[in-house]
Amino acid sequence: MAKVTRDDVARLAGTSTAVVSYVINNGPRPVAPATRERVLAAIKELGYRPDRVAQAMASRRTDLIGLIVPDARQPFFAEMAHAVEQAAAERGKMVLVGNSDYLDEREVHYLRAFLGMRVSGLILISQGPSETAAMEIDAWDARIVLMHRRPDAIDDVAVVTDDVGGAQLATRHLLEHGHPYVACLGGTEVTPAVGDPVTDHVEGWRRAMREAGLSLEGRLFQAPYNRYDAYKVALELLSRPDRPSALMCATDDQAIGVLRAARELRIDVPGELAVAAFDDVKEAALTDPPLTTVASDRQAMARAAVDLVLDDSLRFAGSRRERLKQFPSRLVIRRSCGCG
Repeated sequence: MAKVTRDDVARLAGTSTAVVSYVINNGPRPVAPATRERVLAAIKELGYRPDRVAQAMASRRTDLIGLIVPDARQPFFAEMAHAVEQAAAERGKMVLVGNSDYLDEREVHYLRAFLGMRVSGLILISQGPSETAAMEIDAWDARIVLMHRRPDAIDDVAVVTDDVGGAQLATRHLLEHGHPYVACLGGTEVTPAVGDPVTDHVEGWRRAMREAGLSLEGRLFQAPYNRYDAYKVALELLSRPDRPSALMCATDDQAIGVLRAARELRIDVPGELAVAAFDDVKEAALTDPPLTTVASDRQAMARAAVDLVLDDSLRFAGSRRERLKQFPSRLVIRRSCGCG
């Protein structure tokens, strides 16, 4: 059978090939509803399939959005990637996902690969772009939106949540239960990184402690973000005779490791140890006990990131501060803090 072309669709629909193109691509010009219906009926009758490769070569853009995450195995990044995929599908786009594994060279590899494939845009959830990554972004003059974190090295528009305010809420809540102080399980960075969510979670904890007139000395502990290594740190911390009675974890994954360590050490949560965290991954509602945590609106953030990466008029409007799209966070109270 001869390949069905756009000309064939236009002849059957009684219109021009340009109008067929406007219907297929949802623009750039509007099409009258009746004409659109004729074109869609012709496409269905003829079984026409657009040549996406040819379209990409002509427009120098594909229907793809690149998404780079630190580690899609972690529940937070997995749920964020899924939200971006759903938002992209609503805009008729598909998503390519690359894992940087928290390595600068891997991040640069995916930047070059995705931008070289002429993606419609790129959403970057970075561990903190290196100078090489920042130079790569500038060199491609690409549509890039930062998500979850906005470091100083890159001036592109960013979609983030209120990390400081959310952690402050959770720490205040733990203190309201009458604990003498709240310890914090932060990240592994000795030097705080600008724009890093975990750094901001620790800052929120600091602010709540200072508001309460409490000392921070000896109450911040370092742990990797994942549950497995956080579990090992928690085993040591909770085995100490001066262990804290309340613990704010920078991520839900860390808190899941803490809950496992407490269970092995026969420490009752929340009776002997109150725990709160940040992210509200789906698993947080299923831990034992269910985890009190800070939630962000990942669906809204994903839609905003996709809209921004596809719409230049949104991306380049306003100052650097105005191009920071910050979504509020909220405290989700469950039993691990002592409520219920």
